[in-house]
Amino acid sequence: MAQDDSAVVKRLQQEDSFERETFEGLDLQGVDLGDKEFYRCTFLNCELQEGRWKDTLLEACVFQGCNLTRANFNAIRLRDVRFEGSKLMGIDWTGVAANPEVDFEECGMPYSSFVGLGLRQTSFVRCVAREANFFDMDLTDADFTGADLTGSNFRGCTLTRTDFSGATGLVLDPARNKMKDTRIPQDTAMSVVHELGMRVEGYHAKTAGRGGAKKPGAKR
Repeated sequence: MAQDDSAVVKRLQQEDSFERETFEGLDLQGVDLGDKEFYRCTFLNCELQEGRWKDTLLEACVFQGCNLTRANFNAIRLRDVRFEGSKLMGIDWTGVAANPEVDFEECGMPYSSFVGLGLRQTSFVRCVAREANFFDMDLTDADFTGADLTGSNFRGCTLTRTDFSGATGLVLDPARNKMKDTRIPQDTAMSVVHELGMRVEGYHAKTAGRGGAKKPGAKR
């Protein structure tokens, strides 16, 4: 680490409040950044894996190209925070302070856990959120446009006007989520229809001899 970078890291550990600062290319892996306040700060290409942010306030801050894999966000306060093109793998967001204001764009966030949070109008645009859990959440007006949700689970969520346009790997159980005016891809819509015991004419394979005996050799 360069001498100037070392000085910045030391200051981050010793001081409690930062405003309108840009932190670029820093190695802050495992560093305790708890009980601090960051206002209008930008983190660029920083290594923040397993960092600890307990009781920290982030307001109007941006993370671009950062690695926050397995960061500890327990009791962190998020106000108008954006994560762009960052790695957020394996983070448990359940313990963040109430009413977080956060958006994600083109982030890698597999194996993440969101439980019991209100994330109305939150953006997950073009994020990779494979094997993530979304349980008992309010995702009203949230935007998952173009997200990869392969293997992810939605359970007990309010998905009113949630936009999943262009999302891949999305599976939704209408019996376990509240869905109204929810925008979903065609493949997901077909799986929802199947869960409800219905078939869509022209989409599902038709059985021969509808309503009567099948012709010899007809395939099911």
